Amino acid sequence: MKLSIVIVNYNVKYYLEQCLDSVLKSAQNLDTEIFVVDNHSSDGSLEYLIPKFPSVHFIANKENAGFSTANNQAIEQAKGEYILLLNPDTVLGEDTLSKICRRMDENAQIGAAGVKMLDGFGRFLPESKRGFPSPWDSFTKISGLSRLFPRSKIFGGYHLSYLDENEAHEVEVLAGAFMMLRKEAIEKSGSLDNRFFMYGEDIDLSYRIHQTYYANYYFPEPIIHYKGESTKKDIRYVKHFYEAMLIFFNKHYLRSNRLFKWTIRLAILLTYCMAAIRKIFVPAQSGGARHFKNETVFNLREISYGQIINEMNKHSGEHTLFKIYHPDRGITVSANEVILS
Repeated sequence: MKLSIVIVNYNVKYYLEQCLDSVLKSAQNLDTEIFVVDNHSSDGSLEYLIPKFPSVHFIANKENAGFSTANNQAIEQAKGEYILLLNPDTVLGEDTLSKICRRMDENAQIGAAGVKMLDGFGRFLPESKRGFPSPWDSFTKISGLSRLFPRSKIFGGYHLSYLDENEAHEVEVLAGAFMMLRKEAIEKSGSLDNRFFMYGEDIDLSYRIHQTYYANYYFPEPIIHYKGESTKKDIRYVKHFYEAMLIFFNKHYLRSNRLFKWTIRLAILLTYCMAAIRKIFVPAQSGGARHFKNETVFNLREISYGQIINEMNKHSGEHTLFKIYHPDRGITVSANEVILS
């Protein structure tokens, strides 16, 4: 089997419905299996989705096992040469999977591949390609220096912002929202670390793949990642994220000198405090939804997923909220809402 696709779901059944629809179209010319691991959703995800997608293997957890554990449940069963970790709030083009598989076929040293992720407004998501979170790069991100000097190698290391987002690059860290893994690389580096309940597991896995002398590659193949629908950004998000950073630090930098250790601990603590304060006192804005000036609705009877993604990519700077209407399914999906018709 060429490709195993693993999606972890938690209370986002309509986004996952759209995701699976796009995945099935993208996988038409590939020998593929699809796993959905449901982390004890309370929105009726399984009852809603199982009848609609009979070819998908659903795994129902009796509790929220966390992102890493849920992924590993499916990875253990996966038969594919490649294994794709995919978020449920993503949309793929009809040729996305075949293009990335071809890239992996052409270079046996690629251990993991990522793509150019766009949010629901067509804006590039900088976490598509990242560097390892060193104390200096963490400081430049916290202080805002990375935003002031994005093209600088000195200040732009956290998101590798000095690398052109429209060109392929070897990078250090890929996002777990779309991470295509060579099965041999996972067997050598190990699966996701179950200590990471949510967030940080992609950084840790990228690090271990890099340590086994495989390369992590970013390719400018665009997809949609609504970013946040599968993991709402409340104070629990902040807690999970910075707990994950501490796990990563203790796992990989424990033997570093004392000054280095205290510097990175302080950076994590300061970032956590600042983020927590923002979450408490700054009103939440779903995906930037309050800032759009225009609205574009795509009808899937008239346009393909790939064409939608390309249109969003071309018009990303126009402050437009993009919506995808599924006439056969009776839903309209966007970055900030799902409308049932």
